[in-house]
Amino acid sequence: MQLSVIILNYNVRYFLEQCVLSVQKALENIDGEIIVIDNNSSDDSCAMMKQRFPHIKLIENTANSGFPKGNNIAVREAKGDYLCILNPDTVVAEDTFEKILNTQYWQLNTGIIGCKLIDGTGNFLPESKRGIPTPWVAFTKIFGLYKVFPKSALFNKYYAQHLAENQTGKVDILVGAFMIMKRDLYNQLGGFDENCFMYADDIDLSYRALLLQKQNYYFHETTVIHYKGESTVKDGTYMKR
Repeated sequence: MQLSVIILNYNVRYFLEQCVLSVQKALENIDGEIIVIDNNSSDDSCAMMKQRFPHIKLIENTANSGFPKGNNIAVREAKGDYLCILNPDTVVAEDTFEKILNTQYWQLNTGIIGCKLIDGTGNFLPESKRGIPTPWVAFTKIFGLYKVFPKSALFNKYYAQHLAENQTGKVDILVGAFMIMKRDLYNQLGGFDENCFMYADDIDLSYRALLLQKQNYYFHETTVIHYKGESTVKDGTYMKR
């Protein structure tokens, strides 16, 4: 099997339905599978999956085990040579998987490949490509210096502004809403770090790929809609994490 698409869901039943429909369409010409893992949702996500998509593998966790552990559980069931880690609040294009799987950027030292993400109104999401958030880089982000000096290499690293949104190239950090990598690399990395319940786990995985001398790529030739944060409650716990 060429590709396994892993979708970790938590209480976003309607987004999940649209996501799965888009992934099914994008896999029509690919030997692939979809694995949905649910982190003990309180809505009817699982009931919807069983009714609408009974042929799709559904893993039902009995507790909310977090983003890293949930994905790691699903990957252990995956059969594809390549993995796509995909948020449920996304819609992929019909050509997304074909274009990325057939790109010239798959080399022996390729790490993770991400793509161009846009929000629900069509605006580019700059977190599609990022740099390593060192203290200085984080400082330029927090205080908005990357906006004031967008062409300065000193200030523009957080959102990897050395690349335009419509320019493919090497980047350090990709976003966990959409990542494609070889399953062998995922296993070599030990998957996501389960000490992170959520947030920054994508930074950690991307960075550990770099430590293995792999090169991560931002691929602009296909677009995925990411509605962003629909399964996250913006409360005090969110801010603390």
